[in-house]
Amino acid sequence: MAGGLGPWIPVVAFSVVTLPLAYPVYRIRVRQALRRGVPLPVARRWSLAEVAMVVGTAPWLWMILTPSSAAGGVHLVPIIDLIQVLTGDALTAVVQVGGNLLVFAAFGFFAPMRWRIGAGAVTVMAAGASTVVEVLQYTLALSRVTSIDDVLLNAAGAGLAALLSWRLISPPALAPGPN
Repeated sequence: MAGGLGPWIPVVAFSVVTLPLAYPVYRIRVRQALRRGVPLPVARRWSLAEVAMVVGTAPWLWMILTPSSAAGGVHLVPIIDLIQVLTGDALTAVVQVGGNLLVFAAFGFFAPMRWRIGAGAVTVMAAGASTVVEVLQYTLALSRVTSIDDVLLNAAGAGLAALLSWRLISPPALAPGPN
């Protein structure tokens, strides 16, 4: 696997160090929502969802947008890159596919808690965000592979997480429309 676990060390360290900041940000967001007249249970749910989306997505984005020493490339034909990964080394396949499914999974899981949106909308939004990330990888010359399959896996991970969220959180318990 190109790069090994080395690139993950700063990301994990940063995540661990900044995780304690999530709670004060959550508290601030709850107070802001209460000042806007949002009921306390809804303010808590929205604030938790907002903070969790950021905390769960930012480290992945940092990892993806960190320059690599490996050779980059552009793969615009769907599924070909995925097949190559799946027919190669098993550990690389698990890391690549699993990692790509998790990039926007926090967004996918918590977005339906914050806004009344379903898995389809979450998937489309994640696909758009993932496309932006892949374009940034290419235009910033980060020596990373820009692949349509990454977009597909990122979006699929968000959509699956949204479906899981809807299963775990009954629709009547969800907050009313966007605010």
